[in-house]
Amino acid sequence: MACHQRSASLPSISHPTESRVEAELQGLQTCISSPSVTIDTMCDGLRRLGDIYSCIEEIMSLPSSQVGLSLPLQRKMVEEELDRSLVLVDLCNAMQEKLAELKTSIQELQLALKRGDDVAVQIKIESYIRLAKKAQKPFKKITSSKSTAEDCRTVRLLAEAREVAVSLLECASRLLPKQITTTTNGSRWSLVSKRFQKRRVVCQEAQLQALERGLADLENGVEPLFRRLIQSRVSLLNILSS
Repeated sequence: MACHQRSASLPSISHPTESRVEAELQGLQTCISSPSVTIDTMCDGLRRLGDIYSCIEEIMSLPSSQVGLSLPLQRKMVEEELDRSLVLVDLCNAMQEKLAELKTSIQELQLALKRGDDVAVQIKIESYIRLAKKAQKPFKKITSSKSTAEDCRTVRLLAEAREVAVSLLECASRLLPKQITTTTNGSRWSLVSKRFQKRRVVCQEAQLQALERGLADLENGVEPLFRRLIQSRVSLLNILSS
């Protein structure tokens, strides 16, 4: 399966089954783990993850699922997963904020580049890298919290989707600093030339514009995932209160 290709299985499923959703989650995890992963891969992964949550939502809406999830033993598992899902909600919110900051940083860098201000360009690049590294910090505080709901397939699907979502966001955060590469000694960035020749500046501007688009695409992928997570939590809470 090509990691950059969107899966064709989910949109065609009228009544998604747990096994198909599990297969899609496994395929997505494989893509995330690829050494050739890119920002485009992450954007595609976010879209696919949204489809997965949509399918899980359909499964949860089935009468048999709602009855099962409201049983005493499974209610406890649902409550535990609701607590764990808050971590992912917070991660999505933090990622949206950092991506917005990074886009602003890139826009400021483009302005400095157009002015031909070498010092300002260097400062803006350093600022971008600091911001990008800060985006990784929330993931260092996360401990594994896999669900033990082996006998509740719906909750297990939610837990697996949550784990994949965390992995995807963490992978994206690791890619962000790498978008502006460093030289071997780390003293200068390859994006910057000592002499701002016109052709070189045009090339650098194109690189920055591509990076800005990539950041916007990531932001546009995280935002609907955030909404899906909130909707999933609402559905579970409605089941528990019914």
